[in-house]
Amino acid sequence: MATINPETVIANSKFNKFHLLVFIWCFIAIASDGFDIAVYGLGLPQMMSDFEITPATAGAIGSYAMMGMMIGTFVLGTMTDVIGRKRVLAICLVIIGLFNFLAGFAPNEKVFVIFRFIASIGMGGLMPAVISLMAEYSPRKNRAMIVALMYCGYSIGTIGASLLGIYFLEYLSWRLFFWVSIFTVVITPFFLKQFPESISFHLARGNKEKIADILNRATGTDKYSAADEYAIPNTASVEKGLPFKKIFSERKALSTIMFWIAVISCLMMISGLGTWLPNIMQESGYGVSSAMIFTMTLAVGQMSGSLAGGYMVDKIGHRNVLLTLLGTGAAAFVLLSLTGSTVLLYVLIAVAGACTAGSQNLINPYITMFYPSDIRGSGLSIAVGMGRIGSITGPLLIGWVLMTNMPAQLSFLGFALPCITAFCALLFVQEQYGTEVQKGRFRKVKEAAAV
Repeated sequence: MATINPETVIANSKFNKFHLLVFIWCFIAIASDGFDIAVYGLGLPQMMSDFEITPATAGAIGSYAMMGMMIGTFVLGTMTDVIGRKRVLAICLVIIGLFNFLAGFAPNEKVFVIFRFIASIGMGGLMPAVISLMAEYSPRKNRAMIVALMYCGYSIGTIGASLLGIYFLEYLSWRLFFWVSIFTVVITPFFLKQFPESISFHLARGNKEKIADILNRATGTDKYSAADEYAIPNTASVEKGLPFKKIFSERKALSTIMFWIAVISCLMMISGLGTWLPNIMQESGYGVSSAMIFTMTLAVGQMSGSLAGGYMVDKIGHRNVLLTLLGTGAAAFVLLSLTGSTVLLYVLIAVAGACTAGSQNLINPYITMFYPSDIRGSGLSIAVGMGRIGSITGPLLIGWVLMTNMPAQLSFLGFALPCITAFCALLFVQEQYGTEVQKGRFRKVKEAAAV
C-alpha cells in the first residue's frame, strides 16, 4: 500500500467549502487581534487624561502589553506543536476577550496594566497558530494570496476600531472599546466545533480517521480512509531535539537570526505606529476624528500592502517583494517627517501601512515555508517572540521622543531606521537551505526570470 503525504494532498487540492471555513475562522481571529491591538492607541489620549499619566508612562503601558505578547508567543506559540494549534488558538481567544473586557473596568493605570498584560499573552499566542493553520490548509496554487487575504482581517479589525472611535469616542468612554472584546469569548465554542486541528498534530498521534476526514473535506472526495498509510517525508530525521535547537540545524542558523532581526524591526514599526499615530496627529494639530481617519488610512494601507504583496509573491518571490516594500517604506517615513500637506500625509501614511504591516504579513508565511512541517509552528513562534523585542521598544522610544520639544511629526523619521535594518537582514537569508517546497519555489522563480 502506497504511503500518502497529507501535505501534498492539501497543497494540490482546489479551494472549496473546507478551505473557506478555515479562512473565515482565521480571518475572524486575525480581525479580533487587529481590533484589540488598535483600541489602546485609539483610546490613549482620553485614557491619559482619565488616569493622569505622562506620554512616557503611556508608552511604558503599551510596552508592558508587548511584553505579554512576547511571553504569549514563546509559551503559547511553541505549544502549538505540543497540544495542537486549534486548542492554543481557542485558549488565546478566551484570554484576549475576557481580560480586555476586564481592562475596560480598570479604576487606575495599575489595574489596567495587569489585565492588559494578561490579555496580551493571548494576543501573542494567537498569531503563530493562525498563520501556521492557514498556511497548512491553503492550496499551494494560491496560498500566498489566501494568506494575504487572511491578513486583511487585521486591518479590518483596526478599521472597525477606528470607526467606533470616529462615531462614539467623543461621546462615550474609551472603555467601550475594551468591553466589545468579550465577543471573542462568545464565539469560541463555535470555533471549537467547526475548526479542524492541524494535520501534522494528528499525524504525530496516529489519528488516521481524523486525517482521512480532513483530506476528504479538503479534496471534496471520499477516497481516503483510516486504512490508508499517512506520512510526511523528510521529518523522521528531525524527530528528536527541542524546537529551538532544530531551527539552527541543517545550515539554517544564519537565516534564522536574519528572520529575527527583520521581524524585530517590522514589529517595532507596527507597534510604534499603532500606539502613537492618533496621539502624534493630535499633537500636530488635528482633531480627534481626523486622528481616527489617519488610523483608518494606515489600516487601509496595511490591507493594500498585504494584498498587493501576496499577489506579487507568486510572480517574483517573497524576498524581492519584501525588499521593495521595505525600501519604499523607508522613503515614505522620511517624507512623512517633512511634509506639511494634509493630502500627502494621508497618502504617505497609507504607503507606510502597506510597507510595515504588509512586510510583516509576508515575512510570516516566508518563515513558515522556510522550516519543515514538524517545527514550522515553533520556528514562526520563536521568530515572532523575538520580534516582540521590537514591539516593546517601539512605543517606549516614541513616548520618549514625544516628551522632548521636538515637533511630533518628526518622530516619523525614527521609523526609517527599522525599515533599512529589516531590508539588510533579508538580504542575508539563505533560501537554498529552506524546505524542499521552498527551494522548489525559488528555483521556479529563478527559471522564469531567466526566460
